[in-house]
Amino acid sequence: MEKGKTYVGRIIVTEECTASVIGSGELPVLATPVLVALMERAAMLVVADELPDGSTTVGGSIDVKHLKPSAIGAEVVATATLTEVNGRRLGFHVVAMEGDVIVGEAEHQRFVVDKERFMSKLSQKEK
Repeated sequence: MEKGKTYVGRIIVTEECTASVIGSGELPVLATPVLVALMERAAMLVVADELPDGSTTVGGSIDVKHLKPSAIGAEVVATATLTEVNGRRLGFHVVAMEGDVIVGEAEHQRFVVDKERFMSKLSQKEK
């Protein structure tokens, strides 16, 4: 995995992804949790095609600034850039734009995990 690799994800703001519908606010604008999901998905897809079979990445932390509201019908484009590779830990910088306006930025860490081993930890807790 090489630093500098990017992935661009897009959404069109619909009523279903507004703060008033999701419950994270009262206004019909893009909900911050939806922005975060867009950013995380873009980061996940930066490296998805380079992972070993049976592996994925999981989010570890995200420091998000939601800077501007986006109305229903707006297209929001998130560009995730791989900034750090440290063993299983990956760092990303993500910028979300509506046209030429930055609506959000984030620093995000993900970890490479073996899917089966990761999920087996959940079943161990149930015992």
